[in-house]
Order: sequence, then structure tokens, then C-alpha cells
Amino acid sequence: MNSTTLELALKKQRLQIAGEALRTDFARHAAGLAPAFAGADYAVEGVRWMRRNPQIVVAAAVAVLVIRPKAAWRWARRAFVGWQAWRKLSDLLERRLPA
Repeated sequence: MNSTTLELALKKQRLQIAGEALRTDFARHAAGLAPAFAGADYAVEGVRWMRRNPQIVVAAAVAVLVIRPKAAWRWARRAFVGWQAWRKLSDLLERRLPA
């Protein structure tokens, strides 16, 4: 084994050890964010469930509309306003931030 190959192997080993230390530090520092990530995972799984079971979502919406029409319209209005705000914000960010 020549000296160049040995030096490269040692450098690779040092980088691997440094990378492992960085991963360990990141995991320790990010432990406080675990509840937020768990909540986000829960929300994503809920959206996936709704996409797999749209008939249940529609049935629940119709039931709410029949049982409590005022509340249904109020939530529909809030959803519409939220959707418009999201569109405006995403358009603004798209124009301001470089691609």
C-alpha cells in the first residue's frame, strides 16, 4: 500500500468519525423538536387517511351540513378565507424568493 492510498484511507476514516459525531450532536440538539415532528407526522397520516377514504369524509361533511347548517357554512367560510390567504401568501413568497 503506497503512502497516498494510506493517507486517503486515514482521511476517509477521520471524516467518517467526524460525521458520526455530527449526527450524534444533531440528534441530541433536535430531541426538543421531536413532539413537533410527531405532530406533523400525525397530521400527514390524517391527510393520507382522508385521501384513501374520501367517501367517509364526504359523508361526515353532509351529516354536519344536515344537522348543523349554520356551523357548516361558518366553517366553509373560514376554509375559503384560509385558502385565499394561503394562495396570496404562496404567490408573495414565490415572487420574493429566488427559485
